[in-house]
Amino acid sequence: MTRAISEVESLVRQSADERPDDVWLKFRDDEYKWRDVLSFSRRAANGLLQLGIRPGERVGLMAQNSPEFLWLYFGILMIGGHVVPLNRWQRGPALEHMLLDSGVVAIAHDDDLTEIISPLRAKAPNLRKTISIDGQRGKDADEDFAHIVQAPDLEPDVHFDDAPGAVGIIYTSGTTGRPKGIVASHYEPLFFPVIESTGVRPGETMYACLPLFHANALMLSAIGSIRFKAKLALADRFSASQFIDDCRRYDAVVANALGAMMPMIMKQPVREGDSSNPLRVILSVGCPASAWRECEDRFGVRIIEFYGMSDAAGNLVNTDGKVGSVGKPIAGAQYRIADENDRPLPPGSSGEIQFRHPLGQVTHYHNLPDETAKAYRGGWFHSGDMGEMDADGYFYFRGRLKEAIRRRGENISAWEIETVVDFPPKVKESVAFGVPSELGEEEVMLAVVLKPDAKCSPEEILAFCQERLAYYAIPRFIEFVEALPKTGTQKIQRGILKDQGRSQKTWDREKAGYVVKKPVTANQNRRRAP
Repeated sequence: MTRAISEVESLVRQSADERPDDVWLKFRDDEYKWRDVLSFSRRAANGLLQLGIRPGERVGLMAQNSPEFLWLYFGILMIGGHVVPLNRWQRGPALEHMLLDSGVVAIAHDDDLTEIISPLRAKAPNLRKTISIDGQRGKDADEDFAHIVQAPDLEPDVHFDDAPGAVGIIYTSGTTGRPKGIVASHYEPLFFPVIESTGVRPGETMYACLPLFHANALMLSAIGSIRFKAKLALADRFSASQFIDDCRRYDAVVANALGAMMPMIMKQPVREGDSSNPLRVILSVGCPASAWRECEDRFGVRIIEFYGMSDAAGNLVNTDGKVGSVGKPIAGAQYRIADENDRPLPPGSSGEIQFRHPLGQVTHYHNLPDETAKAYRGGWFHSGDMGEMDADGYFYFRGRLKEAIRRRGENISAWEIETVVDFPPKVKESVAFGVPSELGEEEVMLAVVLKPDAKCSPEEILAFCQERLAYYAIPRFIEFVEALPKTGTQKIQRGILKDQGRSQKTWDREKAGYVVKKPVTANQNRRRAP
């Protein structure tokens, strides 16, 4: 039966046809050849069809990095489904909104997330099926991956005319309110010039320790490695102590990193032979200028900094090594710095980073036409980020204009934190904002106004947050205040609070010895697929 073929599926099939015995994926001690990749993907596709998933429906993937994540991802595309990657650490109102807004009919998740997802089924009427990736089906999960891939290794018997994109909807972090769903019109090839800048060659290995539920690892590392006929070494998660050793182990020549990762890696004990590794390039987002040259010299690598957003097409890349810069536009993209009235500013001026791509608008926000129009007004995408451009045309990222907190590579929604903290009966209102971190980027600070005569400790606030927020969004600093600074229209003046920062009355959970309990990750000894 004829059907449309997506860009990603086409790349997978071409690789399996041309190089069936070549290894593509390295994970822990396992290696998967292209014939294995195609086989697992087809079996996953047929298993999803048997579960009742149909072309055009959306399926959520909420899991840590694993081969199973990829087999399900490819399988969804093969049956014409639309993938909705979901941050596995997401919790509370934000996650509920994503499930409702996307209308996912099924969600594949790590088994340790079952107790998070099960209570939300009653609130998400479209959610028909749940799939435990590394557990067993039972009362709280309709199916498990082991049964899914018992389906036949045959071409899926399904027809659809419109090929799906690499992702159906990918959600923002909700930096100015509820998370927005980004719908892209097959823009995954537009990211490939970023990978091309690394100089990775066919047969070489790219290392990915960032989560596949984010666009960086999925678009650049996973799909990018296929596009450039490279291998992919996939880690469960980032480990500062294992980063370089993993690159040695897998013979990786390119690795992706986020800004806060670099100081963490640099804080590892210096060892003789640190520079003796196969890495040539670290493709970085937000590398602190203070760590740039030191990292290059210590590990014998070249840092290539880049800037881009999942929200729209168009990238900046710094291949010239100008410390602190995110580079210049590539692949025909245009960038500028503009004031609040969208007037271009001269070099050296701070303003909003705005950009556009030769293909024009290739994304929109799901169910948010007004937000889409606002973001693309005047034909330029408004990033909400602050930046500068120097006289030589190099751009510099200077922080976020949005009400967001950037902590260790994650954009954290102030709205999400406040929605949770404002719920307890003792709290009148609160505001979350970012304060400078010793690791670069920011830490989360919370200003809380209690109700009259109410008494509450910082530990009580954090205990309430623990079950309702992603662990990385839980505040580090808390200060109880009499009132919040507001405008005449009663809008909170976050800028005043950010400028004030911490005071002698600010409680620091790290100094207090309060330990945030991370959710138990998926079983390290997960069952391998048959």
